[in-house]
Amino acid sequence: MKLIIQIPCFDEELTLPATLADLPRELPGIDDVEWLVIDDGSSDRTVEVARAHGVDHIVRLTNNKGLAAAFQAGLDACLKLGADIIVNTDADNQYLGGDVAKLVAPILAGEADMVIGDRETDQLDHFSPLKKRLQRWGSAVVRRASGTTVPDTTSGFRAYNREAALQMQVVSKFTYTLESIIQAGKMLVAVEHVPVRTNEQTRDSRLFPSMWAYVRRNAASIFRIYTLYEPLRVFLAAAAVVALIGAVIWARFLWFFFSGEGEGHIQSLILGATLFIVAVQLAALGVIGDILAGSRVLQQRILERVRRVELHLGVEPSHYEPGAEATGQAATTGARAGRATGKTEEREALKL
Repeated sequence: MKLIIQIPCFDEELTLPATLADLPRELPGIDDVEWLVIDDGSSDRTVEVARAHGVDHIVRLTNNKGLAAAFQAGLDACLKLGADIIVNTDADNQYLGGDVAKLVAPILAGEADMVIGDRETDQLDHFSPLKKRLQRWGSAVVRRASGTTVPDTTSGFRAYNREAALQMQVVSKFTYTLESIIQAGKMLVAVEHVPVRTNEQTRDSRLFPSMWAYVRRNAASIFRIYTLYEPLRVFLAAAAVVALIGAVIWARFLWFFFSGEGEGHIQSLILGATLFIVAVQLAALGVIGDILAGSRVLQQRILERVRRVELHLGVEPSHYEPGAEATGQAATTGARAGRATGKTEEREALKL
């Protein structure tokens, strides 16, 4: 049983040493624990620091592609390196490394495919009251869209087993946290959550330069993801609101019409008709979006089978570099492990 802990990094030479020092090298029920750093186009000495502190694997992206792309690149590399369980954590030492054991416990027990670390944000001192309320609201929306019970949907401290990782394909360019939970719920991945501890804040978030940016970006991400996975519900709701406004305006016209003053309010009749047409168009967009959502599910299943074939063939990870010198052969070993594990997966995929 191999566990790989992946750490997306962008200019993290100052915080990465403390993050790595906090991570485990041995866990009960795990034969091998390895570390993988995804360098998202850093301009500092992130890669050199990672090697100096014993990181086993490095995925070095050529430019800054964003957190979501770095996360996805890490998942792909971990799978090709033979990981049975993948843990994702942040490079700013936000999460307590000792709680990795708590994350993987439900997976080892066969109770979950994906486990999210719950920071219990209501108790975090560095979260303002407004941010806590936004966190609760956003998590509630994601829970509704995904059909899960995850209380802290923006937590980046999470674990995946091999099957869950094979199904993940994040398309967001901003963050992976929300979309991956909704995607897991739609793909019927067993999702659990466990309480985890956090360390003292080392720096301000780089994703959100201000509270306004936090509100704007998170609101936009939630709306986009919800629309992507629940288009029929979103557009029918919008159509109902527009149709209701049109009905009220029509009622106003009828009131004046039967009162003998209809000639002066003909604009209400025109506006109501226009809103009704808009409502019909929104409903049609919902139907089209629902059809496209079904096609996306089929594409995700095809991608999963392609990944299984790649693992069977031993395709090397993209942008891969070995980490510490002592593990310079890890890529070859991981690829062989991926081929061995992928044989059964290949047969299953071809049968389907």
